[in-house]
Amino acid sequence: MRKLTLTILVMIVSVSVMQGQGYLPSKENIASRQQFQDNKYGMFIHWGLSSMLGDGEWVMNNRNIKVEDYSRLLHAFNPADFDAAQWVRTAKNAGMKYIVFITRHHDGFSNWDTKYSDWKITNTPYGRDVLKMLAEECKKQDMKLGLYYSTLDWYREDYPHETGRTGKGTGRKGKGNYDSYLQFMKNQLTELLTDYGEIMSIWFDGHWDQTNPEGHGDRASRIDWRYDEIYGLIHKLQPQCMIGNNHHLDPIPGEDFQMFERDLPGENKSGLSYQKASDEVPLETCETINGAWGYNITDRRYKTVDQVIRLLVGAAGRNANLLLNVGPMPTGLIQSEFTDTLAAAGRWLEKYGETIYGTRGGPVQPQEWGVTTQKDKRIFVHLFRAPYGNMILFPGYKAKVKTAKVFGTATPVKFKQQAEGLIISTDKIVYEGPVQVIELELN
Repeated sequence: MRKLTLTILVMIVSVSVMQGQGYLPSKENIASRQQFQDNKYGMFIHWGLSSMLGDGEWVMNNRNIKVEDYSRLLHAFNPADFDAAQWVRTAKNAGMKYIVFITRHHDGFSNWDTKYSDWKITNTPYGRDVLKMLAEECKKQDMKLGLYYSTLDWYREDYPHETGRTGKGTGRKGKGNYDSYLQFMKNQLTELLTDYGEIMSIWFDGHWDQTNPEGHGDRASRIDWRYDEIYGLIHKLQPQCMIGNNHHLDPIPGEDFQMFERDLPGENKSGLSYQKASDEVPLETCETINGAWGYNITDRRYKTVDQVIRLLVGAAGRNANLLLNVGPMPTGLIQSEFTDTLAAAGRWLEKYGETIYGTRGGPVQPQEWGVTTQKDKRIFVHLFRAPYGNMILFPGYKAKVKTAKVFGTATPVKFKQQAEGLIISTDKIVYEGPVQVIELELN
């Protein structure tokens, strides 16, 4: 069945290419996309030199810190409590299936032993390659690993900073040289995809620095990023590696998944997600467990366990993954407010994971009462609250329903099928916890 599904996916993608998209993913890449959608839930980790200042990963830009002053942090960064095994265990206990780690954020600092910059973690007092340790631990604990990589740089002189929107206060006076900067990025990406084992994805960020703000009628880039060269290199080095770009635009040729920052697909509460959800590539929502991406010592806007679970369920019902972020402390520890919430959500998944993992978006679009997911001949109706009139309608639904019950129990749920569609009664549902789930079995 899985082999047949992959064959169908390859055929669909091939038709898309012939219709003008111009990029044909490899069979390995198509298989990665399917596995990615099955995994559903991942951990984003924002951490690095900027964590020392306790004011988020944008601190260099937000405080207009000069490169000369920011560089002094290099000789003070010593995350002695970093424990890759603890990071991966935290993700596994949460029910997460992959990790996306910040290799280089907008401050340009590299969290690995790169040969192409002295601005790196192995030149700190800590002196160790955290990415190497994390990659080895992910392999040991059977955790997929993706890598975030910033195309924007507030530190380097050759980045085209004069046309960028951010990093204006870091003291750079010269003119950027994109040919030089592009070669630097290619060199680093080659390292990442050669020296650290199999990489699930490259998660790009920073394109928007060279465009008008989100929502503007013209979002054209002020520089030619030459993504065909960058994407082609990645797919050549590791054909299965998926590429995503947080440009807040529709996917462009060469990209393998589409992300939505701080929004579920189809929503735009953050003012960043004006793009339409793609029907061609997998979708992913990235969100923080508190208010910040990188460590912020005063941020106590922690999401509750129920909020985390509903966010995950809401993403799954929109046929999307959830990439939930933690910002470890400068020492390398993930704080207990994060680990406790993640573990509690993980216990919910121990019972209800079957309604999330391996599913796709169900037959009904997201509603105020909740969402639906589907796997083979089973549909899962996820209720956040009682629907109006204690009735749910699947308009025009024709597939024959065999049984309906409260998930994980033998308690039947009343339903009837008629010309208008499928009607499910919820008047006997007891609303306890973040989500109530009804399981429908099809003939």
